[in-house]
Amino acid sequence: MLRVCLAQINTTVGDLEGNTRRICEAIDRSRDLGTDIICFPELAISGYPPEDLLLKADFVRGNLDSLEEVTRRTKGIAAVVGFVDQGTHLYNAAAMCVDGERVGIYHKQRLPNYGVFDEKRYFHPGRRAPVFIIEGVPVGVTICEDIWAPGGSCQAEAAAGALVIININGSPYHAGKWRERAQMLATRARDYSVVLCYDNLVGGQDELVFDGMSMIFDHTGAWLARGKQFEDDFVYCDVDPEAVRRHRLFAPVRAAEDDEGPIETYTLHVSAARSRQRPSIPPAIAEPMDPHEEIYRALALGTRDYVRKNGFTDVVVGLSGGIDSALVATIATDALGPQHVHTAWMPSRYSSQESRRYAREVAANLGSSLIDLEIDRTFEAFLQTLQPLFAGRPADAAEENVQARIRGTLLMALSNKFGWLVLTTGNKSELSVGYATLYGDMAGGFAVIKDVPKTLVYDLARWRNGRRSVIPEGVLTRAPTAELRAGQKDTDTLPPYEILDPILKLYVEEDTPPADIVAAGYPAEVVRRVIAMVDRNEYKRRQAPPGVKITPKAFGKDRRLPITNWYRSALTENTESRLDGQ
Repeated sequence: MLRVCLAQINTTVGDLEGNTRRICEAIDRSRDLGTDIICFPELAISGYPPEDLLLKADFVRGNLDSLEEVTRRTKGIAAVVGFVDQGTHLYNAAAMCVDGERVGIYHKQRLPNYGVFDEKRYFHPGRRAPVFIIEGVPVGVTICEDIWAPGGSCQAEAAAGALVIININGSPYHAGKWRERAQMLATRARDYSVVLCYDNLVGGQDELVFDGMSMIFDHTGAWLARGKQFEDDFVYCDVDPEAVRRHRLFAPVRAAEDDEGPIETYTLHVSAARSRQRPSIPPAIAEPMDPHEEIYRALALGTRDYVRKNGFTDVVVGLSGGIDSALVATIATDALGPQHVHTAWMPSRYSSQESRRYAREVAANLGSSLIDLEIDRTFEAFLQTLQPLFAGRPADAAEENVQARIRGTLLMALSNKFGWLVLTTGNKSELSVGYATLYGDMAGGFAVIKDVPKTLVYDLARWRNGRRSVIPEGVLTRAPTAELRAGQKDTDTLPPYEILDPILKLYVEEDTPPADIVAAGYPAEVVRRVIAMVDRNEYKRRQAPPGVKITPKAFGKDRRLPITNWYRSALTENTESRLDGQ
């Protein structure tokens, strides 16, 4: 038996010292449990993704020095460690370190350059696929994208004799992605007759969340072990290479080629099989979460890590009495603890008693003291100052947005005075169509529900209330309103969210042509209006703070459209303005 440990740890980009310490502590812990080989996530030493830190020569040198420190720690154990290698080019690399020596290096071959990934900007692809004989067992090493398509280094290593393949990852989360991974990994394990060990990063990094859930499959594609979601975990498993060897007699793996021809393989004999006594460790198979819990936990982890890793302890949320701010405050409280979450109620002449009551109830239920900052006198001062210029013109979005900007200014003042990070409360539906105010409700440091459609906001709130009711039922049932003018409702400006959100999903996330959206059954005039709003408001989205990615295509790195853009589909031509009001 070969005892494998998948260490899914929470690294921090640029924290070479801290990441190295976590890796070394994990090696010591795993060695004490008789582990033969432990592996760590992709670019574990540098943190993932390091982006343009890779252009700093001292950063790359520091990462190499850290690898040497890790290598010295591997007495009596083998470790696969993700790091940045440097030669003629930079490489996304995995080092095989055994008994205090670095015995080999694997360079990632498939460099993703889509969605949130920019690896071709920094790295050069590898062409060699080593097989390491560890404890008498042939072990191959690959990195993340190398295994997402058939063939490549995974097949090459299996054809060269590897019975176990370790794949180290920094695979970002989106809702339900673990199912895609599991299906793909089971297929690779079965197709190449290998025990496949998939080790994934956990934690938040800017807008990305890594969900862990490391997995091990046997050569038939069956689960052997599965790690926890959204938590540090050590996934141990005793794998049986002899079962794979027997199966291979009847199902040999053919050599792999890609567009550039055969992949070079070679074998390094590192350590012979040892006979030793060690206590058995039953493999853990953590149960996946239900879909709403999964998303909620991703939002909480992304928020906690963004706050903590950027040196903040406390946050502040403006409570409006509506669903969005209530959910953001609840997520923040679950992520950071009630003592670190401050809430502010900032009423104007248009704020209802109902909203006041709900804001106070949410704050009380969360254990947060509510700061009362009435804005009407400030609003009146603005109106008086602007009256000579606005005279004779009807009140419109200008007066509405002044209120939002006063609130944004007050929250930022609290941030400056007390060092609290401002969490904004806008959702993906609003951000998509520009139903938000620049330098107002968009002002802040982190946008917790930036990638959460409005209909999902309600679903997550109901799920959270199912654990312990914190958001009043009235917040869930009242008509959504910004309360910036008398009697205002979101539906004065937008289609009902039950109609808006599916249109946005088709257009924003799936790039569906407008005519096809209409053909799917949505009214042409509604589709035309929604798409015009989406297209006009790219400039606003560019100025929004980062927020947790939970869908396959989030605004930001996933979706990069020019602000100055004259292209319009036939369905949306002849719009009055190319940019929305601010």
